[in-house]
Amino acid sequence: METIRNYLETMFLKLPNTPEVYKAKNELWQMMEDKYTELKEEGKSENEAVGIVISEFGNLDELANDLGISQFVESQPMPQGKTLSLDQAKSYLADAGKSAYRTALGVMLCVLSVCGPIFFDAFTAFYPQKENLLDACGVSIMFVLIGIAVGLFIYSSVQMNHWNYLKKEPFVTDFSTTEYLHREMEHYKSTYALLLTIGIILCILSVIPSIILDGLDIYVTFWSNASGGFVFILVAIGVFLIVMASTKLSSYKTLLHLNQQDTVGGNYVPSQTNEPQYMNQTIAAIMSVYWPTVTCLYLIWSFLTFDFWISWIIWPIAAIIHTLIKNLLRK
Repeated sequence: METIRNYLETMFLKLPNTPEVYKAKNELWQMMEDKYTELKEEGKSENEAVGIVISEFGNLDELANDLGISQFVESQPMPQGKTLSLDQAKSYLADAGKSAYRTALGVMLCVLSVCGPIFFDAFTAFYPQKENLLDACGVSIMFVLIGIAVGLFIYSSVQMNHWNYLKKEPFVTDFSTTEYLHREMEHYKSTYALLLTIGIILCILSVIPSIILDGLDIYVTFWSNASGGFVFILVAIGVFLIVMASTKLSSYKTLLHLNQQDTVGGNYVPSQTNEPQYMNQTIAAIMSVYWPTVTCLYLIWSFLTFDFWISWIIWPIAAIIHTLIKNLLRK
């Protein structure tokens, strides 16, 4: 029966998402199910029963009039497009997972890079005669970490380049592949929520080491100068978790949104329809990175100025702007 179900879903994959089409699909499924049960009762094997059902009910052009959807079948020629197989989907998710880790690691190294100058500058409290050497070492470490981060970004981008055809060519996912993606994404959401929560908490609590170290009486100059470095260490770990979790989740959404939302195939599972569709690709691209950008702006403003008493205002303002864009510029 699973084979018949998948075949039925493929038949209706690219038809418009209307009540008439859904009614016809349910009626055809009932006919297929009844015929399959009848054949099994007659002693037919699984393969024989499936083959007969598909041969009898597998041509939608012949059944369109009886099902009352001839206007949809005739006016909706099957668009050019390839079907993304389950193996291809699994391969994409594996590559995207590795890319998410490398990208998050690169972002973390960029944040950590400022720790070099901070810590080496703090050590001048112990070795004031070597101030120039320590400053040079700190700056050198900063550029080394940035260089490694850029290398990770480039390598990650190159490794994902061979999947660019998903953006340039029309692809669809069949029912079984879509169900697999939806199931895996729902399973991952608990991990995503945990990583996101820990990452945000680390960013919020990152000021605590600075507060504690600034209050120490021993080596006041050293701890006062080094405290900012510990702030960035916690922020770096938090940002790493946030970026990795968000990027991996977006890989599932990328595949789930290959099917057009106005078709039956674009409504197999709820996760295909929970993303708003915008008027053009530019707006969609901006909105896809909207909240990560807001988060970065908040962190930069907060940790460069330490004006936490006012920097929180960015969140309600960002929420208002996001709501306006979503309501005014969506399809």
